[in-house]
Amino acid sequence: MRIDKYLWCIRVFKTRSIASEQVRGGKVLIDEQESKPSREIKVNDVITVKRHGYKQEFKVLGWPKSRVAAKLVADYVTEVTPAEEIEKKEFLQLAQNFNRARGTGRPTKKDRRDLDGFEL
Repeated sequence: MRIDKYLWCIRVFKTRSIASEQVRGGKVLIDEQESKPSREIKVNDVITVKRHGYKQEFKVLGWPKSRVAAKLVADYVTEVTPAEEIEKKEFLQLAQNFNRARGTGRPTKKDRRDLDGFEL
């Protein structure tokens, strides 16, 4: 099965065209190598998807015939993302939720220092 179709079928990307763009752009690696959207995948391949600031890794278990329900995704793929990447993802989600109240103006010097302290 093609990598772009597989990523769409297991619900990593919302559309197949987005999956193709991401593969073409080098955001998806198969066994640590860049590829084309037409690359065929095999069982036990490790697919790495680069997201905004973190990476997700999946191990291929099988091929679905078409896009599957969210409950059935576990039959075709296992997530093998390292713990440190999961921590990065959670931190980025927390940082995204951190925002200033409307009307409070620009950050003060102290606020700026506090924001600079949140480095990855």
